Amino acid sequence: MTVTETGGAEGQTQSPTDDAGHTDTAGDTHGHGAHQHGYAKQKDQHLKRLRRIEGQIRGLQRMVEQDVYCIDILTQVSAGTKALQSFALQLLEEHLRHCVADAAAKGGPEADDKVAEATAAIARLLRS
Repeated sequence: MTVTETGGAEGQTQSPTDDAGHTDTAGDTHGHGAHQHGYAKQKDQHLKRLRRIEGQIRGLQRMVEQDVYCIDILTQVSAGTKALQSFALQLLEEHLRHCVADAAAKGGPEADDKVAEATAAIARLLRS
């Protein structure tokens, strides 16, 4: 997340924006106010999973510090990569089921925007 100036006048506050330039409105980076994200119901499980992945990455650092055999490190890199990809797919599924489905039910340009946003996210995942 980056911070951008919201005006040229001195003393104006700054509004956080995400990498796509969406302004943070009440904690939501896409202008939905009090909107609850699709992952909210499983937030604790997601955080636990991310902490496990973080532990895997720290383990990689230790392996390099201890001069572990290259192939063993690469095996662990692969495991960490798969864990992140699995997390990303679960998050994407929740986004599609919650955010995109909600926008589609409402229709209009927001539905088109959400589908385009999800398509771009899928494309980024495929390139990684």
